[in-house]
Amino acid sequence: MREPRFVDAVLDWPPTWFVARLLLVGAYLVGGLAKLADWPGAVAEQAHFGMHPPALWAGITIAVELLGPALILAGRLVWLGAGMLGVFTVLAACTANAFWTMQGAERFAATNAFFEHLGLAGGFVLAALVAEHARREGRM
Repeated sequence: MREPRFVDAVLDWPPTWFVARLLLVGAYLVGGLAKLADWPGAVAEQAHFGMHPPALWAGITIAVELLGPALILAGRLVWLGAGMLGVFTVLAACTANAFWTMQGAERFAATNAFFEHLGLAGGFVLAALVAEHARREGRM
C-alpha cells in the first residue's frame, strides 16, 4: 500500500531533507554555540561529569557539537558527521545517564534519557544511510 499523496509531496519537497537534518542536529549546534559563548561553564560541565582535564574535553565537545552538524547540514561526509555525533551521544549517555548506578526517581529519569539518546544515535545511522543512498543515486 502506498503512502498518501500529501506524504509523497512532503517527502519529495527538496527542503525536507535539509529540515530533517537540521531538526536532528539542532540541539548539538545550540549546545556547541552555548558552550563556546560560556567557556568557563563548558569547562565546569566537563569537571562535573568527571572528565579530566576538563578544558580539553570541553574543547573536544565543542568541536564535535559544531563540526558534526556542519558536515551533516552541508551534505558532505555525512557519514563522518553522523558518526562523530552518534559516538559522542552514546558516550555522553553512558557518562551523564548511568542509570545502572542510581536508585528511585533519579534512576527512572536517567533510564529514559539514556534510551532517548540511544534512539538519537540510531537517527544518526539513518541519516548516514539516507545520504549514502542519495549519493549512490546521484541525488547528492
